[in-house]
Amino acid sequence: MKVNWRRNLFVSWIGCFFTGASFSLVMPFLPVYIEQLGTPASQVEMFAGLAISVTAFAAAIVSPIWGNLADRKGRKLMMIRAAAGMTFSMGSLAFVPNVYWLLIMRFMTGVLSGYIPNATAMIASQAPREKSGWALGTLSTGAVAGNLIGPSIGGILAQWFGLENVFIITGFILLICTILTVAMVQESFVPIEKKNMLSMRELTKKIDHMSVLVGLFVSTLILQVGITSISPILTLYVRELNKNSSNTLLVSGFIVSAAGISAIVSSPTLGKIGDRIGNHKVLLAGLFFAFLCFLPMAFVKTPLQLGILRFFLGFSTGALMPSINTLIGKISPKEGVSRIYSYNQMFNNFGQVLGPMIGSTVAHSLGYSAVFLVTSVCVLGNLGLSLFNFKDLLRNKTKI
Repeated sequence: MKVNWRRNLFVSWIGCFFTGASFSLVMPFLPVYIEQLGTPASQVEMFAGLAISVTAFAAAIVSPIWGNLADRKGRKLMMIRAAAGMTFSMGSLAFVPNVYWLLIMRFMTGVLSGYIPNATAMIASQAPREKSGWALGTLSTGAVAGNLIGPSIGGILAQWFGLENVFIITGFILLICTILTVAMVQESFVPIEKKNMLSMRELTKKIDHMSVLVGLFVSTLILQVGITSISPILTLYVRELNKNSSNTLLVSGFIVSAAGISAIVSSPTLGKIGDRIGNHKVLLAGLFFAFLCFLPMAFVKTPLQLGILRFFLGFSTGALMPSINTLIGKISPKEGVSRIYSYNQMFNNFGQVLGPMIGSTVAHSLGYSAVFLVTSVCVLGNLGLSLFNFKDLLRNKTKI
């Protein structure tokens, strides 16, 4: 069966946007909702942190399991499973009786997730090789935009419809994504018996650039650490820069969204450039540019300066996401592409767990500015590792 990969890309983008947004849209009002559930005031912040991190942690643990099933049963089936499962787990948050049930359902949201890595694996396997960078760059804007713009959407919906109704609306939107995936996504996939599937050991032997693959996983983790390390301190940092102005929340929302806007604009174009000159070169440039953006954030004097740097940081995100995904697709054997992407998603999720932990710990010990300095050091180390991994490609002026 000839599949329409462009239509698959369009539908998958919608699904990635809303599943990505569902992870982050609760952030602006989650502490308030936890308080409404009867949690003691002294424990609200602790449970809010747990509720945010437990989703990413659960997703990281189960991601390889879903990747294994996708290589056996097909990526479309796993996309439907993820969208349908999250429809239930997100919608049910409107009806939880206490904070413990909230944690359980947030954990289940992570367990049932997996739409994004399976959509990425499907598009990577279907798009023509010469257009894979553009296709994966376009797809990555859905997840990036959802994660970064999600908090703004959540805040607006909470103000208009009330906290509980936000979860019902999100569940309804995810149900629409489920139906779209069932009706419109095409995949020509022949199920494989478990006994006939290559083991991970056999799979890794077929990968010619194993050190490059591990380096890409690390890059994914560092990218997420950089994006999320600011989350626990952003509002407080903006308030400090803004001299306790009354519009701190509004300004913080704009600063968060700034990186998402530039990432959306730049990802497809940078993916095209990667197809032409080599995705590894775009990745290295993205890491260097990220370092140039993070470092001065420690020394800004106004929220405007921070917002401008965050906007420029989005261009590095737009370079890194499609480059990483395209390179993984090119070096992964077709019979194990879903499992490889699932491990990349695992590193992505662990980055989302580690980022806020690093940010809050460093801020508590050394101050807000130190968060950006530590993140800069992490990015610089990742750049050094990537230069080492790509040295043969750079020396021989070749592409993967």
